[in-house]
Amino acid sequence: MITEKRKNNYKRPAIIAGVLAFAIAGFGFSDDLFQITKNLDVFASVYKEVNINYVDDINSAKLIKTGVDAMLDGLDPYTEFVPESEIEDYKLHYVSTQYGGIGASIFVREGKIFIADIFAGYPAQKADVRQGDQLLKINDIEVTGKTNDQVSLLLKGSKGAAIKLLIKRGTEPAVEKNLLRDEIKQPNVVYYGMVDGNMGYIKLNKFLENSADEVTTALAALKKNNPNGIILDLRSNGGGILQEAVKIVNLFVAKDITVVSQKGKIKEKNFTYNTVSAPMEPNLPLVVLVNSRSASASEIVAGALQDLDRAIVIGQRSYGKGLVQQTFNLPYNSLVKITIAKYFVPSGRCVQELDYAHRKDDGSVIKVADSLIHEFKTKNGRYVYDGSGVYPDILVKQERFANITQTLVSKLLIFDYATQYRNTHPEIGDPRAFALSEAGYADFVKYLGTKNYTYSTVSEKLLTQLKTEATKEKQFPEIQAEYDVLKAKMAASKKNDLQLHKEEIKQILENEIASRYYYEKGRYETNFKYDKELAQAVKTMQDKNQVASILKGEGAFKTIGKPMLAMANPKADRDTTQ
Repeated sequence: MITEKRKNNYKRPAIIAGVLAFAIAGFGFSDDLFQITKNLDVFASVYKEVNINYVDDINSAKLIKTGVDAMLDGLDPYTEFVPESEIEDYKLHYVSTQYGGIGASIFVREGKIFIADIFAGYPAQKADVRQGDQLLKINDIEVTGKTNDQVSLLLKGSKGAAIKLLIKRGTEPAVEKNLLRDEIKQPNVVYYGMVDGNMGYIKLNKFLENSADEVTTALAALKKNNPNGIILDLRSNGGGILQEAVKIVNLFVAKDITVVSQKGKIKEKNFTYNTVSAPMEPNLPLVVLVNSRSASASEIVAGALQDLDRAIVIGQRSYGKGLVQQTFNLPYNSLVKITIAKYFVPSGRCVQELDYAHRKDDGSVIKVADSLIHEFKTKNGRYVYDGSGVYPDILVKQERFANITQTLVSKLLIFDYATQYRNTHPEIGDPRAFALSEAGYADFVKYLGTKNYTYSTVSEKLLTQLKTEATKEKQFPEIQAEYDVLKAKMAASKKNDLQLHKEEIKQILENEIASRYYYEKGRYETNFKYDKELAQAVKTMQDKNQVASILKGEGAFKTIGKPMLAMANPKADRDTTQ
């Protein structure tokens, strides 16, 4: 999501008195005013009559919320009503991830509450609460059977407030943990450090408050190592505040350069955002990593740096969200977030892929038609295109994990084994060097021997479909013998999946195990050796001639993601690992 940040948005008086006042200011025409008044009258009358006369008791607030949600559903998924009861969650997701708590996330399994992740440096980690621990009580309140939200509310509270947890670890007796809540701030920059080739690496997960300051801090620390280049990782970053994106671009490009413009139907909301200060690092080679879940503010940063020929974009085509939202205060401490504009990166292109204004008859959304996609030029004259996200300069195909790997993850078998491993191995050494041994993997396979991890391969699903269709057509008896032979062969082949897909299963296992000792840092550092996009970034920046060739648009790099080429196999660059 990309939002236009408004200072003191929750403290100052409402910008609009209500929907009617906004409509008058926005349109000002008598016909429009009549239609608005008429429809509001009808809506209020329906609500009143239903509330008075419906046979059963109804929840008035829920009824209105359902009606408003249905009204906004016909626009786009980013325009939404936020009632007073959801304001805090809204701020946590879209403004600031700061709250009072213990520094742990939870999940529910079969009615039981377990610790999912631990944040380093906070009360839970200091008290040796671990991932996989079962949470039995909070301040003597039983939590078994409660929902995730209910338990989260019990864990949160003011900084310095005492909290008592009853924890069970494996087969050990339950133990009591006494903690003091702290102010928890989940950073925007979740990791930074040096990687192969003496390259500086910054992983930015979101664009919420202070994200630019965090990137600045990370960049300053990395520069002390005299890096040969900088890698800004925006993969799976869904965006956030537009101004933070502009500030981040300004770290790498000169003052008074246009980064992004927003344009909507209300002229007063049209703005052009330029860089305002001298760059912190204008010269070092720069790579931006993106994938199909890099959206909004991520696409502003990637698109702007690509358009200005300042960075090489590597990975998969980005999500394609070129819309800007702004929040408006409503009565009774609620608010509405409305899409007010589209944004355009320096070349003039808008990356928006879905056309919400022109839907099919069934209401489904369509992509911007190829015939409506336009060609633009970067600063150095490279050709780029609108209507389809940010296409990378170097495409790295993202392989999908095998069904067995996805099954082991979804059934929490890898999670559980990592928990068991931590309880029997006091340490693993440097996470960058950690690798599960052959004996370790054999132990994992043995562990699975008593577990249920049934799954269907693509081939098995197709075979089942064949049987279904053949049965409908009354032809199955004729092919049953061949069907049974093929099914048996597939079953035998499936037994080898743990060995056939060992490398990718080991990758997930090592990642999960390392997180037990080094938390999020461990996940990143253990995974570096498997990261294809990161390896490509290092390789590219080590070749100064290739860097120059790409940014000048020489040869194959003259055209980036032309629809005829990029859309030839539309799924090829959209695959993501689950």
